[in-house]
Amino acid sequence: MVKVRPRSEQDSDPVLVVETAWLGERLATTTLSTQMPLTTTLSRGRPTAAFLAALAAFYPLMRRPILTWGATTEEAGSRLPGDELLEEADGVSTRAITIEAPAAVVWPWLAQMGPSPRGGAYTYDWIENLLGLDMHSVDRVLPEFQHPEVGDTIGLGPNRMRIERTEPERVLAWRSEDGNWVWTFVLAESDGTTRMISRNRFRLPTLAARIGMLPMEPASLLMERRMLRGIKQRAERLSRDADRVSNPY
Repeated sequence: MVKVRPRSEQDSDPVLVVETAWLGERLATTTLSTQMPLTTTLSRGRPTAAFLAALAAFYPLMRRPILTWGATTEEAGSRLPGDELLEEADGVSTRAITIEAPAAVVWPWLAQMGPSPRGGAYTYDWIENLLGLDMHSVDRVLPEFQHPEVGDTIGLGPNRMRIERTEPERVLAWRSEDGNWVWTFVLAESDGTTRMISRNRFRLPTLAARIGMLPMEPASLLMERRMLRGIKQRAERLSRDADRVSNPY
């Protein structure tokens, strides 16, 4: 059982470093030599090599906060519902956020997640759609998608995700058709406040898959941080609106 121990999502937030590294890696070959000259005698290409060497040196220190953004040490180390769907995982991320709203108001945004005509992923739609995911994040509850059931599927690019576990207002777990990816959301409510935990578990069966996952980890933080905050904003707004209706004065 995961205790609700909210931690400020700003504590040890590595996002500035990650964004610099992530974008820097993409831009290094075209801009680093002019924006960050190391010496006047470096030949072309050496700044890029220096950047990559620095990234390799610092990334192990950055990796844990990248994979556990917003989560407490207890949450990151706990066994959660959905873990049983992929016992032997080669990679795990556990990210979390505190939402000032009851679980009943958070759940609708999870239940309707997915590509159009579903509710989107509440992250950077333009990036999602560059990948052909057809995501269009909505700001309203979609009644037709509020009752997810085991066996329901959604497409995430080449991945077809199937609901394997659903407990309304508590657990929603998806697993890819090949069984190599499980994505679970866990909600824990206390005194009208909800702790939302997002856990991804991956099986990486080849060396190429393991190497390919390394640049994906900081990229996934950027996307998932936006998603968690997007759900938080929507749920808290819905909760405030409901309070105004029930207490107009």
